[in-house]
Amino acid sequence: MNFIQNYSFIRFETVYTARIFAIFELSMNNNWLIRFKAPHVRNFWWMLLLTVFVLTILRVIFFFLHKNAFAAVGFKDWGVGFVFDWITVCIFFLPFALLHFLPIFQRNNRIYRIWSIAYFFAVNIVLLLLNLIDLEYFKFTSKRSTADLFAITSAGSDIKQLLGTFLIEFWWMWVLLVLFLFSLRWAYKKVIRREEPMKKVHILPHFVLMLFNVLVVISIGRGSWGLRPIGTIEAAQYTQASNTALVLNTGFTMVKSYGKEGVEPIKYYSTAKATAIFNPIRSTKPANILPEKTNVVIIMLESFGNEWMAFNNKELKTSFTPFLDSLAGESINFQNGYANGKKSIEAVPSIISSLPSLMDNPYISSPYGNNAMESLPDILKKVGYSSAFYHGATNGSMRFDGYAAQAGFDNYFGRTEYNNDQHFDKTWGILDEYFNPWAAKKMSEMKAPFFATLFTLSSHHPYFIPENRRKQTIYGPEPICGSINYGDFALRNFFEEAKKQPWYDKTLFVICADHTPSTSSPLYSQRSKIYSIPILFFHPSGKLAKGNKKEIFQQLDIMPTILDLLNIKTNYYAFGNSYYQEGPREAITYLEGIYSYFRAPSMMEFTAGKTQNMYNLDGGSYWTQENMANDPKQISKMEKRLKAITQRYNNDLIKNQTKAK
Repeated sequence: MNFIQNYSFIRFETVYTARIFAIFELSMNNNWLIRFKAPHVRNFWWMLLLTVFVLTILRVIFFFLHKNAFAAVGFKDWGVGFVFDWITVCIFFLPFALLHFLPIFQRNNRIYRIWSIAYFFAVNIVLLLLNLIDLEYFKFTSKRSTADLFAITSAGSDIKQLLGTFLIEFWWMWVLLVLFLFSLRWAYKKVIRREEPMKKVHILPHFVLMLFNVLVVISIGRGSWGLRPIGTIEAAQYTQASNTALVLNTGFTMVKSYGKEGVEPIKYYSTAKATAIFNPIRSTKPANILPEKTNVVIIMLESFGNEWMAFNNKELKTSFTPFLDSLAGESINFQNGYANGKKSIEAVPSIISSLPSLMDNPYISSPYGNNAMESLPDILKKVGYSSAFYHGATNGSMRFDGYAAQAGFDNYFGRTEYNNDQHFDKTWGILDEYFNPWAAKKMSEMKAPFFATLFTLSSHHPYFIPENRRKQTIYGPEPICGSINYGDFALRNFFEEAKKQPWYDKTLFVICADHTPSTSSPLYSQRSKIYSIPILFFHPSGKLAKGNKKEIFQQLDIMPTILDLLNIKTNYYAFGNSYYQEGPREAITYLEGIYSYFRAPSMMEFTAGKTQNMYNLDGGSYWTQENMANDPKQISKMEKRLKAITQRYNNDLIKNQTKAK
């Protein structure tokens, strides 16, 4: 049983805070110290308390930088955060606590004292760096970073290219780091007392005291009396789901996610019942709208969100996407389009393979990245399509070239193939205004019919705009606005070049964002809005009936819808559903142990086997408890479907059964 479940929150905090300060009190009793020869206990707990204080200050800074992302923060949220900080600190200092079993004369050694100081500052530097990263990185991911951060950044040469930019742009983080370290050094000198050499060693009392000390550290570090220690998923049980990132700290999420890259089996229902509720094995239903052998081009727009697209956000006074707006007016435009993640690396398999990342790690970097899977290039290859993936980034970036090969793309074209670094943005890759039209020309070399994916990059942080376009660019309240306007200009460049190519009139274009950008908007920071992206289908012939669709449409639905539009008859494995087939219009995402399930008119937040919260999709506000009590059918219907989806997802990944037989 978890501490917070075993006691009321107040009792929990009182009991364990009292326990800690009891140790302080005993430690500062000179007679007791002299008798048991344990001044190091006092020093040890002061080290922990100083580190907890550092994490608390970082949480306060984190809150004020991202306060629009959190809802109704109260005393309990700060208290739960305090608890998680103590758990984190005890985990990191457990090795140090165990070393206190060393004979006392060893601790009087000068080398040991130096090592003790080094350990304290090393732990604090690590915790400082991890939490400082999330002061900035959180606005892109909406979650505390986990061990997948290292898997992502280790791919290709991204970190090498970006390190210089980050060091300069985020200089204030290094200033904070230095200030914290100087403050810690000052505090350490004030409270940590020198341990004088001992003339007499009391072995038994020393051993008993150290054993008690270690047991207290272990009990707090586990955070639970049960068989399993507390994890990140438990945070949602003690606060609103939107506030989990506030109560957690990055040191905790890193430790808890390390070595736990996979998913666990789920059994809400029997296999047969789960399949009856949700079956990812699907069959196409030819729509008979477009001609046979129609080419397909998917354009993934980096960090484009509905927040900055006037066509889908009527409250926006200035349009940063005039070309995309004009294209949406000639297309099937899904106003309620949803990304299935917050990262590019999560978007690509969602769009190309209809496979989400419903786990802490993105699918591509997870242990299941080499599973058998369905994909558009692989399915289309069987009916004569050639395929290519175009991404102007440095080859190897985000492992997209590896995924492209596994998904069955015939070719991958990146910065290397472009072969002209005069157009390199000095950070990510080739500027969109040059790479986009180049890709359009390159598609003319592909054997028809063809399937191509173009992934843009210039609207990615750090939002670089070339000198030649800065005067013409429309800027807005967020740094990304100018880059989105530049990306819109580059998208126009692609279509202007594509119109000159012989394949243009025979091609279905699917345009969507990979994920939403960072924002300070109170509305678009809410869980019900942080996945809101443009998704539209366009065919130059006008055979697709243009119009705005209000139904929910997710990235996972793109692959099934394309297959139906191409009139292909086949079975396939997908977590999305074609727009041209019956079935619930839904979307699903996963963030910090919480599933978000969208199904009009509401969004459900589900974790630990139960519903935590409900939102109204229209305004993003929470359902009242009265609403939840008065609509048990909607909640039951959504829970049933979500449970079946997650059960199939986890179990199929584990068994490597993510492909139609």
